[in-house]
Amino acid sequence: MLSEVVRLRAEIERYSRQIVLPAFGVEAQAKLCGAAVLVVGAGGLGSPAALYLAAAGVGRLGIVDCDAVERSNLHRQVIHSEAAVGGHKALSAAAACRAVNSSIQVEAHCCRLAPGNALELVRGYDAVVDASDNAFTRYLLSDACAVARRPLMSGAALGTDGHLTVYCLGDDGPCHRCLFPEAPRPEACGRCSDAGVLGPVPGIIGTLQAMEAVKVVTGVGRPLSRRLLMLDALQGRMHTVKLRAKMVGCVACSAAATITSASLASYDYAAFTGAQPNDAAPPQLHLLRDAERLSPAALRERLEDGEEAVVVDVRPRNQFDIAHIPGSLSCPYDVGRPDQRGNDSQRVVALLRENGIGCAMDMVGGLQAWAALADPSFPAY
Repeated sequence: MLSEVVRLRAEIERYSRQIVLPAFGVEAQAKLCGAAVLVVGAGGLGSPAALYLAAAGVGRLGIVDCDAVERSNLHRQVIHSEAAVGGHKALSAAAACRAVNSSIQVEAHCCRLAPGNALELVRGYDAVVDASDNAFTRYLLSDACAVARRPLMSGAALGTDGHLTVYCLGDDGPCHRCLFPEAPRPEACGRCSDAGVLGPVPGIIGTLQAMEAVKVVTGVGRPLSRRLLMLDALQGRMHTVKLRAKMVGCVACSAAATITSASLASYDYAAFTGAQPNDAAPPQLHLLRDAERLSPAALRERLEDGEEAVVVDVRPRNQFDIAHIPGSLSCPYDVGRPDQRGNDSQRVVALLRENGIGCAMDMVGGLQAWAALADPSFPAY
């Protein structure tokens, strides 16, 4: 009995600033402490979402991620420390959440969300936060939540913009497919490594995802179901737009759904989205013959021997300014669309050769290969 009194006193002290809120109170805190929330992704969005859910007192917190912490993550993925670089993201995030609140249960799922495990994972929790970074996972997670009838806090951030909504909530709450029945083309989906992202932007969206999860599991406030919150961080603007209700005939969440608990595991999300379940670089194309390409070592040797050569850098100018091969010329190719590392240079060489410049050649692997094989001092980014 004494131990229970001590525990209760500790909880009241820890969560007192939430409990004293007239709009929240003891009942909402009790619901939060009894709730289970799954965060899929321990990156820029998942970092603040998981930390704030842990601090707020969610009873059981699950974190799904299969990647390792990289140094380039640290400017926005604030749940990880320098000491965690090279370690597993799910384990690093779980340790950080336990350090914030040792009274909650934190579960690290060191795996990739896949058709074969998504439904089981989702069913183990009351609500889900989509902190992923690719179309494959977004559709898969939305489908799993639709089948399992779990509310989904879905957010995204890239560059200086972000957006947030709540899917699969209530009788008329749409799923991701209701709004986007066709997947976007892979080349239209930007990646942080190409388009960039300002550190606080995913922090804002991820924090709002945590807020939506708190509202959903406690029943307090008005969740962002059927509303899309949009952030323009540079201009300091936020606004919401109204979204449609469930789509009649949706293959995932309607009465006529064809994506079910029986079929979800076999659904080909890679074919549907044209993408893989990660934020990896696009696959390397083979547009040129071997004779039209040379290795980084061969290019370095030619430059060191003083051989006449014009090195043309087709990356966006801001990336050229980060680092470039000495003496190279900046000639950005197709500015305005997502950068296709290692592929744009092949496209440019093909165009040059088609237009009579038969000496044009491509360097195999681009500047990532140059850094790995020719110049170790060249910065990776």
